[in-house]
Amino acid sequence: MDRWNRLHPLEAPRRPYLNTVLDPAEGPIVAATDYMKIVPDQIAPWLPGRLVSLGTDGFGRSDNRSHLRRFFEVDAEFMAVAALHQLSLRGKIPTAQVAQAIRDFDLDPEKANPATA
Repeated sequence: MDRWNRLHPLEAPRRPYLNTVLDPAEGPIVAATDYMKIVPDQIAPWLPGRLVSLGTDGFGRSDNRSHLRRFFEVDAEFMAVAALHQLSLRGKIPTAQVAQAIRDFDLDPEKANPATA
């Protein structure tokens, strides 16, 4: 798509199907994977400012998927906080709601970043 648009500057730009489908949707998009977060990051250029990628960025640190997802902050609780945080950045909800969710989910904001731990 980008290549076609670049090489046809006098024609109406083509839009990726992804934009056609997701543009009407409001709010952030959170992508979570058991693989490296670079996998969903590949579509980020077509979702500017909307995509938050969560990924395990490796395996072998946990004895099961549940522990893996918690360690790498890819479980349901971290997905919810990621979505709430994006909503707060857009002014859709108060920042205090994000802080409350972190407390309610018993998440440790001082835990070492799993990508560097």
